[in-house]
Amino acid sequence: MTPVFIGSWINAVNSGRELIPANTISRPPSAELRHNQRDTDDLPEYDVLDPILKLYIEEGKSSEEIVAAGHAKDAVEKTIALIEKNEYKRRQAPIGLRVTSKAFGTGRRFPIARKL
Repeated sequence: MTPVFIGSWINAVNSGRELIPANTISRPPSAELRHNQRDTDDLPEYDVLDPILKLYIEEGKSSEEIVAAGHAKDAVEKTIALIEKNEYKRRQAPIGLRVTSKAFGTGRRFPIARKL
């Protein structure tokens, strides 16, 4: 399935008018905290990262189960470590809309319901 980016979709449904600039849509993802920073400087590529996140967060799989499913051990360990290290940010955030059964917020009780 080909991904549809919301910016491209917005432009398409507005008679092709460029409401979202093309350079914004095509620019690599970044938190933009440093000059020339890219998400892939610190994270695996999204085609590697996304399935690991799905298995860990949405399906509640352990690191061993994710590695057994065919994912590189170093990428799995790094991803899970980053999630756990940055969990405090989620707890500080305001309540958000729940769009899946495992949405961040009340749908995901980690580590609120257990200590690390």
